[in-house]
Amino acid sequence: MTRGRKATTWVAALMASGAAVVATTHADAATKTDTFRMHRSPGIVSAGCVPDAKAKVSITSQGAVEVMKIHATGLPKRTDFDLFVIQVPDAPFGVSWYQGDLETDKHGVGDGTFVGRFNEETFAIAPGTAPAPTVHSSPTPDATSNPPFGPVHLFHLGLWFNSSEAAAKAGCADNVTPFNGDHDAGVQVLNTDQFGDQHGPLRHLKP
Repeated sequence: MTRGRKATTWVAALMASGAAVVATTHADAATKTDTFRMHRSPGIVSAGCVPDAKAKVSITSQGAVEVMKIHATGLPKRTDFDLFVIQVPDAPFGVSWYQGDLETDKHGVGDGTFVGRFNEETFAIAPGTAPAPTVHSSPTPDATSNPPFGPVHLFHLGLWFNSSEAAAKAGCADNVTPFNGDHDAGVQVLNTDQFGDQHGPLRHLKP
């Protein structure tokens, strides 16, 4: 048997077995694009809601920045969600950075494109305490200053319902969280916790 036919046979056997490696990124050397998955958060699994929710993420290097594209399926139709880059995938989430919004269509499919620094160098830092702008007073008031902290890398992704009402309508918990621009979001629906707290998928991507 030729090498090519052996490889084809091996792939066919793997697909037939249903085997999958969920905690890996896949790199396409020709285009410098890495892909990985987001899956349901533990709270969503416990609640038994949105059972088919998942997302595929692809990040393509553009040199000075990366372009991240998210294709989500199995979500409630015509519903808004909010994407964050986060320190750890599950509560308490640690340092979290708001990226933008994702809206689903009538089929519960949502696509988003985000441009930024999404690789092993993604981090936040607060060299010292300084006054912070206060825009919102409720339901989660803005901080008036920041605590100082050294460089903290953010290697995980999380997707939140934009409202607690939308989450409740989908059969999920109706907790109010600060994970949107008005700080009145719903619960997290997807994340990348299959990689482990210290090894989020962005950690494996080179600038």
